[in-house]
Amino acid sequence: MLAQKLKQFLDDQKVKYVTIGHSLAYTAQEIAASAHIHGKDLAKTVIVKIDGEMAMAVLPANSKLDLERLKQIIGAKNVELGSENEFQDRFPGCALGAMPPFGNLYDMEVYADKALSEDEKIAFNAGSHTELIQLFYKDFERLVAPKIVAIASSEK
Repeated sequence: MLAQKLKQFLDDQKVKYVTIGHSLAYTAQEIAASAHIHGKDLAKTVIVKIDGEMAMAVLPANSKLDLERLKQIIGAKNVELGSENEFQDRFPGCALGAMPPFGNLYDMEVYADKALSEDEKIAFNAGSHTELIQLFYKDFERLVAPKIVAIASSEK
């Protein structure tokens, strides 16, 4: 089910979006295949700890987060993956691992890979393992105000 907090925010902002239902899937690549979306057109949200503070890294599903590159770009002392135990309570109404990339709704900084800005639209988890939201990238950028950085490397 669509995360109510996200749906309410998008509706309040009068943003046009579509929901895409898909069969139960957990990994970004499984979701892309199930929803018939190319991996580069699906954004995945990775929770990271930057100098002890939780943040979101958003990148194409067919890419891997380069933690060292993120650390260098933002000038942090330490960047590591957040553990599920550390962030599971930060996203009420969302299934674990299906958080939408709207850090502004969850008091988190958002770092989006620049490759996402090259597409007209962005699709992402909508709070469940069976539903995506797709909207115009320009609306995502306007609403979330992510820091645009080169943090993705190709999956091998």
